Amino acid sequence: MDMYHYSTVPSGFKWGVSTSAYQIEGGWNEDGKGPSIWDTFSHIPGNIFENGNGDITCDSYHQMDADLYMLRSLGVNSYRFSISWSRIFPNGQGTVNNKGVEYYNKLIDGLLANNISPMVTLYHFDLPQALQDESGGWQNESTSQAFMEYADFCFSSFGDRVKHWITFHEPWVVSYAGYGTGQHAPGIKDPGNASFKVQT
Repeated sequence: MDMYHYSTVPSGFKWGVSTSAYQIEGGWNEDGKGPSIWDTFSHIPGNIFENGNGDITCDSYHQMDADLYMLRSLGVNSYRFSISWSRIFPNGQGTVNNKGVEYYNKLIDGLLANNISPMVTLYHFDLPQALQDESGGWQNESTSQAFMEYADFCFSSFGDRVKHWITFHEPWVVSYAGYGTGQHAPGIKDPGNASFKVQT
């Protein structure tokens, strides 16, 4: 239909699609990646419908070339994806996992080689499990500090090529579903207290 033809929208219009790391990457414990709260939460029987998990998903971690081919075939000029914090910092902070950095460098370079603008979400629900265990996750100000350090690292490592950044995906969901109703990771059911302490 003509109404959806490229020539009917402004030349600078961004045609795009989006994903998130936990939902497509797989490779949940490969090449030095640390567990996220969603890895832990989904491995507890009964938390997820039919006990599904993100261990493999679309296997994008191993299928990058195929994914880039599909993106190019779609004709999009932008792609929003998220970085798995625990793939970069397995413990949420401290030692950098170079294999994780290499993966995202390859993805960003592959997108640009196909004339697709990378748009990066820094946090899409998958907090490193170590930060949840050590300090209570987003209920503790120290996690916000760790996020700042992680964000600074991403800006300095990828910012020469990534010009569009999203900080948090649906922060209300992080707070209420993660720390209030417990329907999402980390599964804390404390709507009158914990969900109000979340500092995303």
